[in-house]
Amino acid sequence: MKRYWFRQRRFGIGGYPITWEGWALSVAYVALFFAGIVITQTPINPPSIAFIAWMIVVTTIFCIISWRTTEGGWRWRWGHEKD
Repeated sequence: MKRYWFRQRRFGIGGYPITWEGWALSVAYVALFFAGIVITQTPINPPSIAFIAWMIVVTTIFCIISWRTTEGGWRWRWGHEKD
């Protein structure tokens, strides 16, 4: 039996962490977000291309892992279903 890290959201799409692995993945994502800010910091006000590329890669990896480890998968939910 596969152990899931995330549970389906009741409204909307996606999931939320229910195990320590899910929480660790979420904390790592936030840490990598702030690391990207520090690493790609430039004196120019708009976000740099390097930061945008960094966030696309990090977000894609986070979404793929969380999608594959969410119980029941991702789909739009309206909150009144009894799954």
